[in-house]
Amino acid sequence: MKLPDLRVCPCLEKGGAPRWAAESSRPRIRESVQLAGVGLLITLLSALGYCAQAPGLSMAEGDTLVSVDYEIFGKVQGVFFRKYTQAEGKKLGLVGWVQNTDRGTVQGQLQGPVSKVRFMQQWLETRGSPKSHIDRANFNNEKVIANLDYSDFQIVK
Repeated sequence: MKLPDLRVCPCLEKGGAPRWAAESSRPRIRESVQLAGVGLLITLLSALGYCAQAPGLSMAEGDTLVSVDYEIFGKVQGVFFRKYTQAEGKKLGLVGWVQNTDRGTVQGQLQGPVSKVRFMQQWLETRGSPKSHIDRANFNNEKVIANLDYSDFQIVK
């Protein structure tokens, strides 16, 4: 198989002018710049975790959605644990809920891409709010889901 000579444009080999020479390239450049800007914006927002998703929709193919229930033990009430949990969940693009229990624990549910749920589980086990002291974290009922059940991360009173 003979490879083409990359030094010569095929349309010039026969003495012809390049196809684009007869056309104005300005509209094409403007469209390309606009498309590049939109692509850059989408990439930036995705990197920052601003992937909004309506309930009932699934993530893009390749992202496995999971749901997991949790309960956190220790000094986790009266230390803004729920507020920090909600903020961290939203920052990661997760949905679900968090609430205090009568047993002095905090419980809730996380839903989202498995990698972000894992990161949040680690955060719940080790960080929490600045004034909290976490003794242990239990995670139960983990399952793969096709759709998100929530549209946001809520504090339940």
